[in-house]
Amino acid sequence: MKKMRDPARALSALGLAARAGRLASGDEAVLRAIRSGKAKLVIVAADASDKAKKKYGDKCLSYGVKRVEAFDRRTLGAAIGKAERVVAAVLDAGLAALVAARLGELSEVDNIEQTGKQAGKQGEASHL
Repeated sequence: MKKMRDPARALSALGLAARAGRLASGDEAVLRAIRSGKAKLVIVAADASDKAKKKYGDKCLSYGVKRVEAFDRRTLGAAIGKAERVVAAVLDAGLAALVAARLGELSEVDNIEQTGKQAGKQGEASHL
């Protein structure tokens, strides 16, 4: 399991995405973003219910969207200027890469290089 590199900067990048209008939060908005292909990265709160984790895990796997579990619902909500949030989706590829990098995820280049090694695991969750 990978450790967060810089959680404060990841939260800051999420706040930037929210201020730029490039973040969806809440159940319906995130599901809509996943289905429409706009979601580039889905963040599920670590304290979300097992049902919610499974729901977003299945959706992300089906649509090929990267999903990470990080922070708790209060921290996630506070970072984006909202009440508690269980799920958020970054809609911009550049901002999604920035958040993923701050969370210690593989870079886009690493993902491309490892595609052959990890075929079929794109929607798999990283637990942070």
